[in-house]
Amino acid sequence: DAREKKVEEFRTGYSVGLLATLSDFPDAEGLKIFLSLHLIGSEAEFEAVASEEEAKITSLYWPKAVRFDTQSPDDFSVIPFMQGALIPANWEKKMNYEGGLCETRFLYMPWWGQIREGRGIQCIIETPFDGGAKYVHPEGGPTKISPRWYSSLGALRYPRRIRYVFDDGATYVSMAKRYRRYAKETGHFVSLKEKLARNPAVDDVIGKPVIHIGSLYHFVPESQFFNKEKIEVNHNLQTFDRLAEGLNGLKENGLDDAYVHLDGWGYRGYDSAHPDVLPVGEEQGGWKDLRNFAKTCKDLGYLFAVHDNYRDFYLNAVSFNEQLALKGQNGKIHRSATWCGGDQSLLSARFAPGYVRRNHDLFKENGVDLGGAYLDVFAVADLDESFQEANPMTREDCAKFRLECFSLLRARGYVVSSEEPVDYAVPDLDLVHHGPYPTYPNLGGGEAVGIPVPLFNLVYHDSILLPWEMGEDGGWGIPKGDAGWLHCILNSGLPYVSPGQSKEQIEKVNKVAALARRLAFAEMVNHEFLDDSKRKQRTTYSDGTKVTVDFETKEYRIE
Repeated sequence: DAREKKVEEFRTGYSVGLLATLSDFPDAEGLKIFLSLHLIGSEAEFEAVASEEEAKITSLYWPKAVRFDTQSPDDFSVIPFMQGALIPANWEKKMNYEGGLCETRFLYMPWWGQIREGRGIQCIIETPFDGGAKYVHPEGGPTKISPRWYSSLGALRYPRRIRYVFDDGATYVSMAKRYRRYAKETGHFVSLKEKLARNPAVDDVIGKPVIHIGSLYHFVPESQFFNKEKIEVNHNLQTFDRLAEGLNGLKENGLDDAYVHLDGWGYRGYDSAHPDVLPVGEEQGGWKDLRNFAKTCKDLGYLFAVHDNYRDFYLNAVSFNEQLALKGQNGKIHRSATWCGGDQSLLSARFAPGYVRRNHDLFKENGVDLGGAYLDVFAVADLDESFQEANPMTREDCAKFRLECFSLLRARGYVVSSEEPVDYAVPDLDLVHHGPYPTYPNLGGGEAVGIPVPLFNLVYHDSILLPWEMGEDGGWGIPKGDAGWLHCILNSGLPYVSPGQSKEQIEKVNKVAALARRLAFAEMVNHEFLDDSKRKQRTTYSDGTKVTVDFETKEYRIE
């Protein structure tokens, strides 16, 4: 709609390109949009800048989607949707994501690609905090993917940049490696060796099985998951002493090392009263029994970490105050009642570091010897923005405050963890609790979305510790028909283990853990399908190790 459009040559010493200036918009007085393109070898860099004055840009859809009108089974899209998926051009299922932000399950990493007849185009969003994409695949295809730019506090505010990489010999592996190169060039890639050097406690988790246990789960009637038919199941308690017995049983059955994650230790139990969850719940055993539980872990040689949360802001929190909560552009405070504690808002991340410092000072003052902490949803939930006039926050600010919380924990010598391995948080995390594949129709199990491939691990395997479920058929983020433990071996990940498992099960866990320890510092250099069924797969690591698994026969080989 611009009445004035000017296009001019724009050269640098390393590129050729153009600059388009659009101005005099009839419905946006004073608005100017500057669109530039630089060709650099076989890559193209696009950038959008706006001079907005009174007219604010709330969203920008640019550049247009690359035409990908093929329906050949040999052509496909490459999407870091969670761990990663290839969407064949003729995939029979419908997939419609009208628009979502980077740094979420929608795009663990801020890039995607499309390959046709062996030639590829990869798109890397270089300003990801307010960036995202729309990907749509109707039944039978084809797939359409286009970038999306979202406003920051109601305006474009700063330059938005995306890079297109053209490669006549592209594969999904080469695309993952191109992004790994980008992460290294920008200083974003932090290896596990570097993380171990800055915090020696990380060694207590490398190659160690993960035990995820909980003490108190109490669902209030307002919770979405409150069971009206069986009232008694809304209150589930295992005392700290009882949980310690379970750990002793694992040790007796041969589990020499482990990382222990404890839910539900707060005075109202799991997912309630955050961020004011202390003192420790008396029903679970209070401070005394939690100290004993921590000592049990230490005596067994297990690292002890707690589940914590500084995003969910419960109305039953002692310090609840709407001035601390996220406010939308419409002036409203977020409200929901999904989890155990019922009615909640969302805490502005600018206040989270203060709560983290206060709570973990209290753990220390009460003699609880912690080795780690897990900050729930910080690494998976959308980066938040808040329109509180006195306490505004952009999504990039939100990322900064969340990373500050991780740094506070690491400064105490903790192993730092969160939920899933979204890109911005990877440099500051030692461990996440899962990073599996998208499944259809939901993450709780079902058919795989497209063809699962370990795009994330091809980039970051030697940067972060990632556990996997050890089931025989599907699971959370494990496609139906797949054994989770085979994915764990293929990815040389940490195995989950539960109290009560037999000596035989623990022997299997120990073998998988030993592989994870041996390959922890090795780059995953390749992933390949060994037959047309794509059920037989192989990963290759930088030390020469090859791991081959067959999801049909449930056999594996390590060379």
